[in-house]
Amino acid sequence: MKNTLDDNKPIFLQIKEQIEDSIINGEFNPEDKVPSTNEFASFYKINPATAGKGINELVAEGILYKRRGVGMFVTEEARDILIESRRKLFYEKFMLPLKKEAEKLGMNREDLIQMMRRDDNHED
Repeated sequence: MKNTLDDNKPIFLQIKEQIEDSIINGEFNPEDKVPSTNEFASFYKINPATAGKGINELVAEGILYKRRGVGMFVTEEARDILIESRRKLFYEKFMLPLKKEAEKLGMNREDLIQMMRRDDNHED
């Protein structure tokens, strides 16, 4: 768990994104138990209902499932669902604006590909 929360974003979303990132990064694997709403609440000093809202969204999306009396667990398909969702979001948030700006500048697909290749070869 991250040590601090961002005041500029709803807490339940931050809890949700932490779990998502942990699944994508392989910190949580299929059938792993995730921290409970009470554990999140205690760690961040927040209302358990706030943490529960983020976790419940993950359940609704098929990322987590509940074992009654035991806790919340990662589904088998969680990582695939999350990667597909993030790829779609990446396209909408970054690629579409990039393509629009490139069009304004008179750039075509090949120009963009060439720029990306140039960055790949850039050494820090």
